[in-house]
Amino acid sequence: MSQVSPDTLTVFSDYVCPFCYLGRAAMDEYRERADDPPDVEWRVFDLRGHKRDADGSIDYDVDDGKDDDYFSEVRENVARLEDEYGVEMTLDFSRDVDSWDAQKLAVYLEQAHGEATFRQFHHATFDALWQDGRDVGDADVLVDLASDAGVPEDEARSALGDDRLDDELRARFEAARDLGVTGIPTFVYDGHAARGAIPPAQFERLVDGA
Repeated sequence: MSQVSPDTLTVFSDYVCPFCYLGRAAMDEYRERADDPPDVEWRVFDLRGHKRDADGSIDYDVDDGKDDDYFSEVRENVARLEDEYGVEMTLDFSRDVDSWDAQKLAVYLEQAHGEATFRQFHHATFDALWQDGRDVGDADVLVDLASDAGVPEDEARSALGDDRLDDELRARFEAARDLGVTGIPTFVYDGHAARGAIPPAQFERLVDGA
């Protein structure tokens, strides 16, 4: 966990981050038109980690300096990138959804069922939130998404209740911070990094080293 593969495009993201969703769209566009695009590895990151109490709950009263002007600017940027990348997002980015359990289940599926099942759940979770407005912090929603990926419902519920996966998630978040990831989305390739919902052309520069 402490390193990233130099020939893989490693993406640090969180389901509740609108720029992660937009960045995924731009990355997909880049990969579709690239002659030999690199493989992609998704890694978890806790967007609201600085607001978590010791019990894991989010303290929404924590002052993080993000006032009404900040959120107004974010809304403008999200709307601009929706137009630029041809993405429609039906959910307001400011909705309070906790992604902890979604990322916890994603880690479990990666470990227990492999990359294909993980990716199906991963992309479905993004789309469920930003396209369908579903609460991906709700256990029933997550179990439903895992079931669509071929995972038995009782197995998914058991994973959500497994404290060992909470420890694994904390370790992965810490590993990301040790790598210098402080915001998301962060895209890493061959020792170089770019942060934010970068356009397809910037992915070309990142990967080609231009």
